[in-house]
Amino acid sequence: MKSIFITFDISHKEAVIEILTHNNCRGFSFFDHMQGRGSVSGEPHYGTHAWPSMCGSIITIVEDKNVNNIMAALKALDEESPQLGLRAFVWNIEQAY
Repeated sequence: MKSIFITFDISHKEAVIEILTHNNCRGFSFFDHMQGRGSVSGEPHYGTHAWPSMCGSIITIVEDKNVNNIMAALKALDEESPQLGLRAFVWNIEQAY
């Protein structure tokens, strides 16, 4: 099993959830109203007057066979609006109950 941590501009929330749903990923945790700044490009998400946008994050645990499809769909979503920002990271899960 793998964990996918996804961080994104809050405007991507519904699309990210749809990608997970489409790939039979029922369980996830959503972190709302986060602040951050991308490491490559895009604008900061601080929720301030100067930088008003916010970001959110989702962490989910998925079967190995679903990872490539989810990551490809997330990458495609990011490429539609690269200035908004979306990144995803995959980690191994050693144990779960």
